[in-house]
Amino acid sequence: MADRPDAGKTDAHEHPSVEQYLVKDPERFALNLARVIEQAGKAASAWAEPRERGEVRDSVAEPMADMVKTFSKLTEYWLADPQRALEAQTRLFAGYMNVWASAIHRIGGVEDEATGVKPERGDKRFQDPEWGKNAFFDFLKQAYLVTSRWAADLVEHAEGLDEHTRHKAGFYVKQVSNAISPSNFILTNPELFRETVSSHGENLVRGMKMFAEDIAAGKGDLKLRQADYSKFEIGRNIAVTPGKVVGRSDVAEIIQYSPATETVLKRPLLICPPWINKFYILDLNPEKSFIRWAVEQGHTVFVISWINPDERHGTKNWEAYIREGLQYGLDVIEQATGERGVNAIGYCVGGTLLAAALALLAQERDDRVKSVTFFTTQVDFTYAGDLKVFVDEEQIAALEIAMRGKGFLDGTKMATAFNMLRSGDLIWPYVVNNYMRGKEPLPFDLLYWNADSTRMAAANHSFYLRNCYLENNLSRGQMELAGRTVSLSDITIPVYNLASKEDHIAPARSVFLGCQYFGGEVDYVMAGSGHIAGVVNPPALGKYQHWTGGKPVGRFEDWIAAATENPGSWWPHWQRWIEAKDDKRVPARIPGKTMETLGDAPGDYVKVRV
Repeated sequence: MADRPDAGKTDAHEHPSVEQYLVKDPERFALNLARVIEQAGKAASAWAEPRERGEVRDSVAEPMADMVKTFSKLTEYWLADPQRALEAQTRLFAGYMNVWASAIHRIGGVEDEATGVKPERGDKRFQDPEWGKNAFFDFLKQAYLVTSRWAADLVEHAEGLDEHTRHKAGFYVKQVSNAISPSNFILTNPELFRETVSSHGENLVRGMKMFAEDIAAGKGDLKLRQADYSKFEIGRNIAVTPGKVVGRSDVAEIIQYSPATETVLKRPLLICPPWINKFYILDLNPEKSFIRWAVEQGHTVFVISWINPDERHGTKNWEAYIREGLQYGLDVIEQATGERGVNAIGYCVGGTLLAAALALLAQERDDRVKSVTFFTTQVDFTYAGDLKVFVDEEQIAALEIAMRGKGFLDGTKMATAFNMLRSGDLIWPYVVNNYMRGKEPLPFDLLYWNADSTRMAAANHSFYLRNCYLENNLSRGQMELAGRTVSLSDITIPVYNLASKEDHIAPARSVFLGCQYFGGEVDYVMAGSGHIAGVVNPPALGKYQHWTGGKPVGRFEDWIAAATENPGSWWPHWQRWIEAKDDKRVPARIPGKTMETLGDAPGDYVKVRV
């Protein structure tokens, strides 16, 4: 028999899954690697220069030290008992043996779905088909999943840990697990591997260039870009609901929005947003804007736009934010409309400040706020979210020392903390997309807002962390403001308390528990989704759902079991609640008709960037 021309060859074409990982043009690939090294030098220079000039002080050691101490306590528990340690090691070894057995079956041509370790439903990291088809990548995936789940189980079953240490250990384990995922590295991610080979390494050149640019943009720290920010401009296509700035103090601008109806509710609406982020989360664009929607329902809407603080605001504490923000806003409303009765809304920490302010104003006989709505607001911090990981005496003391020199906490520090809460969604996908695939992120208004960081005034931030997260003084009736000890039980006006089901910052259970401390009628409502999407959910989109039910007493689980699930947004439900309290209407109010204005919405303070 005549030999075939290609007999004896094991051509890569017979193994297309192998061919796609072979470098086709070594010279071009080597040239691009040299360009990567060149860009890496620029990144190193952008990192080093601010440190050489003394403009940046590295603060990595403090959180790393806390993580090491936390893991040390976890390790101490498992090693204290040899039997317990052996059982833990055996579980890990058994997991690896199952992975090995699965790999052997794959190599032998036996497909056994039952033996493989599968990612959690909704895990987007392992969607490429090669994670399942290619034995090598499948092995890496399964080994990673076994290890990360085993580590999480160590935390869950460490019975000797106090709750705060357990919370921190679970958080840090999640951070490490997300960081070491094989999906984050070129040689262990089939999609990245293929792209690198097919582009001859040009993706790495683009990625390293972006990496250098982002370090330069962060002035020595990495400022991870999550969207194409160039497509957005505040006042042009972000925060565009028409209105006027009608007041300005050292810490806040007061914005009054132009009416969209001939008559409006007699009671104006004052919105107190968080100062940890900028207010325009409630006015991203006309389709998503709660502010515009409220105007269209007949509210005369006033919003507090907080200053992005600098050295001048270091001593501004909670009392200052109450007097020069909230109370100042009430004064401006009275001057602009002639009305003393006001409906108020507080969002997140803005709601916590509003609750404390209402308790103080009740003692001072200031009764201008007639009803209050809280969006994902904690007043009791027993079951606070993952931000509690960053709060203990040692960490707060270190933070106070860091803030003392400048008078504020850098905005990038808070942004990093919030991103870490969802690092699997807000950090690592962008690291992979930007710096390894070399692709620009897409324009996204929500992520533009997320990256528009704010600084924290030192006195304000210290007071918040100590009185709320660390000591829980507000719900305990031990918070001191303006020489008084305030109590939430003094708040006897109607309360609409909105939580969101998947909130990782203000958990629904935490918001529910806080209901019991108010002195009057409380309506508790739970929206679907999380801290942002659960709140910013326009009715026209027809998304998610909300739960309503009986009084928020007893066990949270019992309230949920008895609650009624309603499709769509909670916004109309809230509007009906507001109108049930007072639905009197008056002719629409035009900003500036009774007082001088200071410019167009969204004002100047919101445009200050860090």
